[in-house]
Amino acid sequence: MTNENTHSIWLGDVEVIRVREWQGFFASARDLVPDSAGVWEDNEHWLAPDHWQPEQDQAVMALQSWVVRSGGQTVLIDTGVGNGRERPHSPHFHHWQTDFLGALAGVGIRPEDVDVVVNTHLHADHVGWNTHDVGGEWVPTFPRARYLIPAADNTYFGPGNTHGKGRNPDDALVYEDSIAPVHRAGQAVLWDGVHRIDEHLTLEPAPGHTPGSSVLRLASRGERAVFVGDLVHSPVQMARPSCNSCFCLDPVQAAASRRRVLQRAADERELVVPAHFAGPGALNIRATNDTFAPVRWASWPPSHETAAPA
Repeated sequence: MTNENTHSIWLGDVEVIRVREWQGFFASARDLVPDSAGVWEDNEHWLAPDHWQPEQDQAVMALQSWVVRSGGQTVLIDTGVGNGRERPHSPHFHHWQTDFLGALAGVGIRPEDVDVVVNTHLHADHVGWNTHDVGGEWVPTFPRARYLIPAADNTYFGPGNTHGKGRNPDDALVYEDSIAPVHRAGQAVLWDGVHRIDEHLTLEPAPGHTPGSSVLRLASRGERAVFVGDLVHSPVQMARPSCNSCFCLDPVQAAASRRRVLQRAADERELVVPAHFAGPGALNIRATNDTFAPVRWASWPPSHETAAPA
């Protein structure tokens, strides 16, 4: 069921709202997903133009968060890039400026309304609005929220693992401005195994993209969804699940997690809700041999989004 006034859909008793921080060309298709040569062309009829621009060979992506209202709680899934960050080795995100909080306000959500923040993993574009700058100090943006942080990622990206495989030079900056302040405020909740948020929402591990990468499952009155974070960066990885993004730290494990989660989504008719799909943003899929293909794209209303980054 779609609610045209709040840019949301309903899955059973749970409302899901899409809030987009940015959408556009992000990288060359083959730079984003190495080893994908030919897959884009073979699937052009459904990848273009929402997810791939063949003329420029550019992957089209979105940076977005999902708001879930469930059981009286407001849950924010991933928090985007954040403003004013030092990301010298990530040109897309360096000194980024958008009105993300204005976008949340546009769907009726103030920072103090958020009860739970879910970071599916600890990459820069999933944790940025965890905090904001107040008088030169990074403090939690959502003052009442519990921040659910995968323990494995906290260990990997935290100060105790200064030479972890796959860490880039910005990782320490990300942890210091977006994760450490949440710990200092006493709002961080580290989890592993399986973590139940409420009767409808459950976090589960799906490692490989990062050690602590996770998915959030939703089930309510027969309706199902799985919020997959960066398990799938682009729909081209559904057409060939063995293809990893250039950001996956453990390619073998990432591909195994991707195939497992997508197979269950196909079997159980879960709506697949990735972090970075442009266009409609979410879809139901079917399995055919070793591939997955769209059955139905979500009939999402136009998403509330911020202006382009300054």
